[in-house]
Amino acid sequence: MTFPELSAIGLEFADGVLEATLNRPDKANALDDALWQELRSLFDWADATPAVRVVILAGAGRHFCAGIDLAMLGGVMARIADADEARSREALRRLIVDLQDCLTAAERCRKPVLAAIQGACLGGGLDLACCCDLRYASADARFAVREIDLGMVADVGTLQRLPRLIPPGIARELAYTGREFAADEALRHGFVNAVSPDVDRLLADVRETARTIAGKSPLAIRGSKEVLNYSRDHSVADGLAHVATWNAAMLLSADLREAGAAMRAGRPPLFAD
Repeated sequence: MTFPELSAIGLEFADGVLEATLNRPDKANALDDALWQELRSLFDWADATPAVRVVILAGAGRHFCAGIDLAMLGGVMARIADADEARSREALRRLIVDLQDCLTAAERCRKPVLAAIQGACLGGGLDLACCCDLRYASADARFAVREIDLGMVADVGTLQRLPRLIPPGIARELAYTGREFAADEALRHGFVNAVSPDVDRLLADVRETARTIAGKSPLAIRGSKEVLNYSRDHSVADGLAHVATWNAAMLLSADLREAGAAMRAGRPPLFAD
């Protein structure tokens, strides 16, 4: 398999599972220009590569992601400078929208994305985690909507996604106070699916889940993610209509026949990518 050329993300692939590791451990995997753009390239590539059935997103070193690189944040004014204030503000809006899209690529990717989170998951790191399908944490993980402490409104996804993942009142408290919450609280509120005692066990647990998902019908998994995302943003009636149309197009598949044959034969199914 030929991987995309990425300088800030390490890639490994086996048995349908792509492991992508944020690789700036000396900077707590803070999101600089390269890493923002490479996240989009990663998820676009994973989406377009049939052999990739599941993506695990992890961070090298002690932390998952400490948020936006402060050097990048400090350079924003120079990047949007223009003699006309309106054009400068237009450039800022375009920059924000582009950064939003870099993270939304994880959600847009048709393959499930599982986040393995250790240490700090702050600011932009929390934005990124919110875009993933499933989140798992080690016991030392800590989370925060850190933007409020910088005097700014979180603008790349947390305020839109977090209230759909945890109780809205808790999401508002976190957004207004910037306080850190630990792995046990994240589990209690349903933000993470499980907590492992250490990083090694975390990765082993996430890999096991990823392999389980990779063994299912890829077509049905991709359809399930599509329908879940659509239903989250629409009414129940709209969601039911959408899944009816989806299955009218996709239900009568080779995967359906293989699943039935495997059940009858008492063997694991073998699905094409």
